[in-house]
Amino acid sequence: MTIAKSFELEVTHLPDHTELPESDGTFVKNFQELPQSIILTDSLRPILQRLHPDGRYRIGQDCGIYWRLTDPLERGAEAPDWFYVPNVPPLLNGEVRRSYVLWKEYVAPLIVLEFVSGNGAEERDRTPPPEPGQAEEQKVGKLWVYEQAIRVPYYGIYEVKKAAVEMYHLEDNRYQRMNVNERGRYPIPQLGVELGIWQGEYDEMNLPWLRWWDSEGNLLLIGEERAREERLRAEREHLRADEEHLRAQEEKQRADRLAAKLREMGINPDEV
Repeated sequence: MTIAKSFELEVTHLPDHTELPESDGTFVKNFQELPQSIILTDSLRPILQRLHPDGRYRIGQDCGIYWRLTDPLERGAEAPDWFYVPNVPPLLNGEVRRSYVLWKEYVAPLIVLEFVSGNGAEERDRTPPPEPGQAEEQKVGKLWVYEQAIRVPYYGIYEVKKAAVEMYHLEDNRYQRMNVNERGRYPIPQLGVELGIWQGEYDEMNLPWLRWWDSEGNLLLIGEERAREERLRAEREHLRADEEHLRAQEEKQRADRLAAKLREMGINPDEV
């Protein structure tokens, strides 16, 4: 008996993240994916910590989101390259999630991002699931799943080779292509940030990277950039203190020379 038929006959147990496969056996598509995910997560962390002082949020990177029961089980999941879920506990019963199981969580991700190495056809596929009783000969389209099943409010497709990103917003139950703002980026109001492309060096690679800016147009820095900025700030502060000390010494020397000259003239400096 298949999983699907067993599910139809007896809905007594829905598997959780510990019982479902955590990989579909596919490879990471290129060496840029991991540093790209780190940049997005690291730079956004201070924003998320302010939004969620209780720590109730999760970020997934190549983690499966299970949206239905299928046979095989992996066909019922999508594994976005990066996604953010608000208002969920960091752990489930004291365990780290192996996957994100919607029938156990109920909260959909706010934003899903896919990093495209090919032509993006898979990420834009709206193929629906088959009608009940029909054989599933073709995989359900990724865009259809995010739009109609998981219902992710913001869906982004980053075409790495083109250094271009397009964003979709769920409106009236269907994704609408978003327009960039005057800075050429996509606002995500719930987070108070904008998403766009930044050219620069990270992980010894000078490439276009997908990055966040705040609502005022300031680039959100990753940890090493924040540390570098802090070092520069400390160095500037130290230099300013040295300059102030030097000015104070010069002022004292001028005052001492003036006092000495007044004494040579028989004038008490304290009376001047």
